[in-house]
Amino acid sequence: MFTGLSAFPLSPLGRDGIDESAFIRLIKRLVSAEVDSICALGSTGNYAYLQADQRARITRLAVEHAVNTPVVIGVGALTTDEVLAYAEDAQEAGADGLLLPPMSYQPLRDDEVLTLYETVARSVDVPICVYDNPTTTRFTFSDTLHADIAQLPHIGSIKIPGVPDDPAEAAARVERLKAGIPKHVTVGVSGDAFAARGLNAGCDAWYSVIGGLFPEPALAITRAAQAGDGDKTAQLCDALAPFWMLYKQHGGSLRVIATAAEQLGLVGPDCLPRPLQTLDDAGRRSLDDVLNALNLE
Repeated sequence: MFTGLSAFPLSPLGRDGIDESAFIRLIKRLVSAEVDSICALGSTGNYAYLQADQRARITRLAVEHAVNTPVVIGVGALTTDEVLAYAEDAQEAGADGLLLPPMSYQPLRDDEVLTLYETVARSVDVPICVYDNPTTTRFTFSDTLHADIAQLPHIGSIKIPGVPDDPAEAAARVERLKAGIPKHVTVGVSGDAFAARGLNAGCDAWYSVIGGLFPEPALAITRAAQAGDGDKTAQLCDALAPFWMLYKQHGGSLRVIATAAEQLGLVGPDCLPRPLQTLDDAGRRSLDDVLNALNLE
């Protein structure tokens, strides 16, 4: 399940909480495109900002409307008890897998993170993807910690935060990580601009923000990599460089993706949880130019 393109959709908000019709539209868009899996309640899904009942509703809507597409549900929370409750809810709803970040307020130690994964891994029946993203969690995994966690039951994948720019260094990075983990545990790249580099370096999956809104170009990149065509993979990813530049200009992918979804009429205005906001007028004009130039729709 943790291979190919895993698409991370928004959890759009409306006046009365979750905009269910908009979320269903996003899920159906991914199903129609035939992505390899859907991950709801990742960082793009704003899991950290949502209340328990909202997360439960998103979970059920994702599973209900994904048809035969595997669904992974993010279960990150500040306390282990909360994580276990979200994991149980996801399993009861029919989720195929879990995405688990080491979410914290107080900085976490390696032994605390290992204990978190041990506790959850021994309490669930579905595979877990380890969420390694120091930008959002403020926790940096060592390869040693990854290797220890990967030995636990039900660990299925590691979501890494990009790879080095140099192809040889990128391949060495992925090879080094894979050397310390069991063969059945996959490695997936995140950070959309790193997609081609990660896939060409040997990553098994792309955990994709852009894939949650524009699955077709993301699938084209993924399928080229799976076919062993590294040049085409790089060319397709490089063609989206203006979109990646918007990420840099606006502090990451979330605001850009949310604004693009608004511009396309897929979600309503102010779809992000406050205090987060979509792009201002100047940002929207730049985004419109990029969407038109790249024929993203």
